[in-house]
Amino acid sequence: MLSKIFHLLRAIESKPWAYRAKFIGWKFLHVANFLGALHMLSYIGTISTMSGPSMLPTLANEGEIVVENRWSHRVDPGSLQRGDLVTLCSPLDRRRIVCKRVIGFPGDIICVDPTGEKAPSTEHVEVPKGHIWVMGDNAAYSRDSRDYGPVSMGLIQGRLYARIWPPKDFTIFRNPTTHLDHYS
Repeated sequence: MLSKIFHLLRAIESKPWAYRAKFIGWKFLHVANFLGALHMLSYIGTISTMSGPSMLPTLANEGEIVVENRWSHRVDPGSLQRGDLVTLCSPLDRRRIVCKRVIGFPGDIICVDPTGEKAPSTEHVEVPKGHIWVMGDNAAYSRDSRDYGPVSMGLIQGRLYARIWPPKDFTIFRNPTTHLDHYS
């Protein structure tokens, strides 16, 4: 790669100064455009690796690669639904990204721990405005809202769209939940 760059520079060194400046300027703009496009793509979607036991059996303990949609929830926050798989900055360590399932939205009354492992199953909380309640599918091995409470919607990074690796487990994630309304 570097030898190609040096070869190009040697080829233009005999050209007039204005030609060389224009040539280098155009090459710089090509690189800047490429880097800008990569940066913009990170706002639309990204490919991520998943590891850890908290989302078993939905996601394996390690070795899976997923496509993450980072655009739709920013453009339309109402597009998130209960049951969606989301990635978010951990409220315990902002440098860590975690994957959890959305359980509740602002105004929902949530059972803090339906399993009864971390809190009595009779304890309930109302999810405050601007927050969501998240849980891992493998409750016994998950640190989630049962530990740190409601999570600010500002911590959401994206929603999982598909598992692409390993190929035999390719999956487009569909929301498996059904919402039951209260009837009087």
